[in-house]
Amino acid sequence: MVTDLFVYGTLLPGDVRWPLLERYVTGEGTSDAVAGLLYDTGLDYPAAVFDESATTLILGRCYSLRIDAIDEALRELDIEEDTVDGLYTRVEVTTQNGKRCWAYAYGTGLNLTPIPSGNWFDRPTRPGQQFDG
Repeated sequence: MVTDLFVYGTLLPGDVRWPLLERYVTGEGTSDAVAGLLYDTGLDYPAAVFDESATTLILGRCYSLRIDAIDEALRELDIEEDTVDGLYTRVEVTTQNGKRCWAYAYGTGLNLTPIPSGNWFDRPTRPGQQFDG
């Protein structure tokens, strides 16, 4: 049973959707990465395309979810991720550290700008955008 979640964008501590996830995690999580490409959607959230054969990495954190609330957590996150443009879906990934985790993969329909560093907090800022990463 997969009980961990890999996050790479707005679900990270310090970003807007962390409070949605925070109550379901145990511990402080660990820095990790997954093979794939990270994109800026231009809508203040990223898009990840996971690809085990990719030579680039998506940087993020892996969190253990509370066993007593894992079903509730995944249900709530699935609903949240399905409401944003691009319709994200939950997929199973294996991190660079060998951990099996859930993660949310980009669906379709948005204009995407690559984030070469693979780090949401290192994305290039657009004119007029304030970002305190």
